[in-house]
Amino acid sequence: MKFIAELCQNHNGNYDTVRRLIDAAASAGASHIKIQHIYVRNLVFRPEFEQGLERNGQVLAIRRPWQPEYDRLKGLELSDRECSRFVEYVESLGLVPMTTCFTRGDVDRIANQGFRTVKVASYDCASFPMLRELAARFEHLYISTGATFDAEVRHAARVMREFSSGYSLLHCVTRYPTPLEAMHLNRIGWLRQFTDEVGFSDHSLVSRDGLIAAKAAIACGAEVIERHFTISSASDTKDGPVSITPKQLRDLVVFAQLSRDDQFAQLAEMCPRWKQMLGEAERWLSDEELRNRDYYRGRFATPRREGSHSLAEMVLNWEETPL
Repeated sequence: MKFIAELCQNHNGNYDTVRRLIDAAASAGASHIKIQHIYVRNLVFRPEFEQGLERNGQVLAIRRPWQPEYDRLKGLELSDRECSRFVEYVESLGLVPMTTCFTRGDVDRIANQGFRTVKVASYDCASFPMLRELAARFEHLYISTGATFDAEVRHAARVMREFSSGYSLLHCVTRYPTPLEAMHLNRIGWLRQFTDEVGFSDHSLVSRDGLIAAKAAIACGAEVIERHFTISSASDTKDGPVSITPKQLRDLVVFAQLSRDDQFAQLAEMCPRWKQMLGEAERWLSDEELRNRDYYRGRFATPRREGSHSLAEMVLNWEETPL
């Protein structure tokens, strides 16, 4: 059983906090520790998301203004040296360092920092050229499949079988936080036709739902659990409400060691209606997932060439240069 502690944005760009998160996750039983390679130079300005778009009472595009997002993400960047130190330290503890790659332009950079295992976010499961490039450079890919249509998952699996030496598919639902009734955990079994190892990336609201979704996924056969991980108050970071603590991670590790019968018994005691999370194995995306897909696919992109005008400069001139 693998447990990925996703540090995500919970380090607030502070490497000392990264180290403390690593230590806490390692002590709690994580097998993998993950960061994200987010660089604001890749943040794409798209006018339709500045104010959002609504028609006849229906939300067509979410509101996510560029400048506040740029300012927020800028404070989360880690330097090349810090990323290399992250790899070295995690490996020194006998664990696997991971990161999420969001653009093709960062593939070489991540490899040069020492990473051998990479996560592909849900919105890039269908970024087939990037999948091929990642497969050629890294030993193992963990690919989330939320916000991805069934046909895209099938094609991603074909790409992986052809180009990758090792890959796992993770079920997730791209609603933040995800309601229990929207989990569709039967999707875990559906993914098994495409790979030998399947898992679940959980975005449920910890204060309301605790660990029930991740535990149900384990009982349903997930061999990998990814959860956002924090040592801070849930209110201290954007990802805090969907992040678990070291104690909660340890609880998941212990649960995974139970027999399947004992797991189901504990689930029934914790949440008698836990089977509401099973849902559909093959399904269409909800309206909220489609809106999130629309925003996050294309959120980051590699600038066309080094030395060209940065996206930040383009935005600063936007009002003077109508699109």
